[in-house]
Amino acid sequence: MSQSHHSPCPTPTHWQSDPLPQCSACLTSFFLLSSLWRQKELQERGEIKIIQLGFDLDAHGIVFTEDYRTRVLKACDGRPCAAAVQKFLASVLPACGDLSLQQDQMTQTYGFRDSEITHLVNAGVLTVRDAGSWWLAVPGAGRFIKCFVKGRRAVLSMVRKAKYRELLLSELLGRRPPSAVRLGLAYHVHDLIGAQLVDCVATSSGTLLRLPDT
Repeated sequence: MSQSHHSPCPTPTHWQSDPLPQCSACLTSFFLLSSLWRQKELQERGEIKIIQLGFDLDAHGIVFTEDYRTRVLKACDGRPCAAAVQKFLASVLPACGDLSLQQDQMTQTYGFRDSEITHLVNAGVLTVRDAGSWWLAVPGAGRFIKCFVKGRRAVLSMVRKAKYRELLLSELLGRRPPSAVRLGLAYHVHDLIGAQLVDCVATSSGTLLRLPDT
């Protein structure tokens, strides 16, 4: 997630017992791709989908297609939107690799009625981008993203408050995380590095995280 970076990151192991939505486990794959080349390869093969996260236009997430399908089916099971969602998964998901979908695509290319599109929005499969277009979305992702953003800000604040606005990586990871950091310090450190919100400086004492000059 964040600034279109895809660096390796440990998976928060407490999610299974955490009240965060189960989509969190699905969304952790944001960080599991090690290179842009690998991302494009998987995207061309239809194995991953790119999701616009909503809190920043440059912030994108990566989700494995099968994880996405499983999450969506579970979220809409037994709901009035189920038929429209199943139609979406069968027709749109395999064929479209775009971040967003346009009105004419949905109605003319894929044959969706306005009422079916409304069901997709209500199911959380689409979110409104602007009039006549929608972002591809993950149902229930909003709470995860809220926790992610709060955690990022909290860890960034830890570095900002340190002397000279820099902190050894080992020291940061050894601290007790603030309550806002629900995904783990290591998780957010990888995010800050990948998003270039901190610089990594090699020193004799280990890696130093430093806020970039503004």
